[in-house]
Amino acid sequence: MADINVDYINPFLMAAVSIFKDACQMELKVGKPYVKTTEFENDSVIIMIGVTGEMRGQVLIALTYQKALEIASKMMMGMPVTELDDMSTSAISELGNMIMGNAATILSTKGVGIDITPPTLVRGAMKLTQNYTKNICIPLSNEAGVAMELDIAIKTE
Repeated sequence: MADINVDYINPFLMAAVSIFKDACQMELKVGKPYVKTTEFENDSVIIMIGVTGEMRGQVLIALTYQKALEIASKMMMGMPVTELDDMSTSAISELGNMIMGNAATILSTKGVGIDITPPTLVRGAMKLTQNYTKNICIPLSNEAGVAMELDIAIKTE
């Protein structure tokens, strides 16, 4: 099981920071990456996006329910969001698309071609197991604390 190269993780981090700044007016700081079991608590909202091509696996964007409501509100031009309905779920999923599309573009400039699957939104406690690689977790935070967590479980061919 090969360790994932930092050159493959940085494009996802750059994309997340850039998209959060543009779409949500949130400045995020990148925390220290660590290997983590892919487990989430009851109040979790997770955007799962698969990666295919020269890298394979998945990227998870994990938020608390409250943070998901806040981000959905920012994506919908400040409209109050009190529950994750179809519209706010669509906004959060689109955020995942934007981050991953941006990461794919950055990777392509480095000669790495990937495709992404449509986002799947998952809520609640869950545990994922992947045997093909380690899950690298990178917390992204703002002045209010951890805003989201990026879980990257990808391997190169």
